[in-house]
Amino acid sequence: MPPAVVTLLRDALGAAVSTASADLDAVREDRSGWRSATPPIAVVHAASVAEVQAVIRIAHETSTPVVPRGAGTGLAGGAIASPGAIVLDLSRMNRVLEISEADELAVVEPGVLNGDLNDGLAPLGLWFAPDPASRAISSIGGNIATNAGGLLCAKYGVTREAVLGLAVVLADGRLLRTGHRTVKGVTGYDLTALFTGSEGTLGVIVEATVRLRPITPGETVTVAAVLPDVEAAAAACAAVTAARLRPAVLELIDAAGLARVAAYLGADGIAGTPLESLGASETFLLAQCDGAGAADEADEIAGLFAAAGGRVSLSADAAAGDRLLGIRRAMHPALAASGQVLIEDVAVPRSRLPEMFRAIEEIGRRHGIEIPTIAHAGDGNLHPNFVFTGDEVPEHVWAAADDMFRTAVALGGTLTGEHGVGILKRRWLADELGDDSYELQRGIKALFDPRGILNPGVMFDERVATDVSEDPAAR
Repeated sequence: MPPAVVTLLRDALGAAVSTASADLDAVREDRSGWRSATPPIAVVHAASVAEVQAVIRIAHETSTPVVPRGAGTGLAGGAIASPGAIVLDLSRMNRVLEISEADELAVVEPGVLNGDLNDGLAPLGLWFAPDPASRAISSIGGNIATNAGGLLCAKYGVTREAVLGLAVVLADGRLLRTGHRTVKGVTGYDLTALFTGSEGTLGVIVEATVRLRPITPGETVTVAAVLPDVEAAAAACAAVTAARLRPAVLELIDAAGLARVAAYLGADGIAGTPLESLGASETFLLAQCDGAGAADEADEIAGLFAAAGGRVSLSADAAAGDRLLGIRRAMHPALAASGQVLIEDVAVPRSRLPEMFRAIEEIGRRHGIEIPTIAHAGDGNLHPNFVFTGDEVPEHVWAAADDMFRTAVALGGTLTGEHGVGILKRRWLADELGDDSYELQRGIKALFDPRGILNPGVMFDERVATDVSEDPAAR
């Protein structure tokens, strides 16, 4: 019974436990646009491994659900309150425990922000490569829980490639350590990889040993282009891949998205950029090349963009490059300024990008909606966006999303390239995995969490999401 659970929590953790209405309300949403219909019974602001273990032991003994939560920047509804749950807030566990220059690794608590870690590493000539577009506000624990992606994945990999080892509190309160500090390590099953992307359903990540890289030497060169239409832009991206070029960033904004970005930034915001004079169907491509051969690589990419019909600009000036990258970063604020946004996330083989963009346009026409789309084109990861008004996602939007998911899978792709399944995509998970894989994965969940207390309803709940509802206040 909740009052008894809250009493147990307060006896064990004192002031770290909150039932204040503002705290309970704050964890009912993330950045996906979804909002839980009910608040949790309590929020625990854990500041140590011992406090996390205390919460999990109480939850285990009382069969109380626990929702682990980091910075709250997720886009799949994977860390929001569920009925009768404790929300375990890990944001106060934000210490960098160790930096080893010799071994090029860091040991961090889960609440450390990506940007803060890199600020501390820069004077040492090192960096942590995973770069979600939200790196200034997203936590490393959350990145690991969702196996987050971002702008640099095609060249530097997703979060999984940067995780060497973890400390995880299991569903009964035991502390498990996985992985290694060595460059190589293949002993036993790879539990580190299993927990990476598990969305809080197998255990609570309380520490991570992450791989660092030397800061890439040389200049960064930016190539921007406006192309006649999205198919030409997608074909140009495919040509970059086929030419064995690997820019650090390769981003595409379609015509619908670009028009909204231009309107959002205004005349002053786009002055001196390729957005100053846009045609009705024109799209935007941005590439950034780094390393010793950046200039030559950028020249090749500029040639491929031009061959596809693009108006191309090229710059080695850091400020100009940041301004052009700002066009890409303005996409989601621009959409949010015009309504409620359902941000989706599919990925296809890079060679199938033109087909996927054609399919998105056709799906939009068929359902009578515009689907502004941005893509991490370097790795085939697309973010189609549905902008709507009102408190609930309209049925025709869900129907269009269903068509889109099925099309991506049919093209050899996947439901999610980086956001995770969370609540938003659980209804489609079995369709992609197939019956055998789906049941095996449910079995793994049951093995690690036999009482089903860890983030219930995320990933594997077969019901349509009945315990959450869209709320415009979530944006």
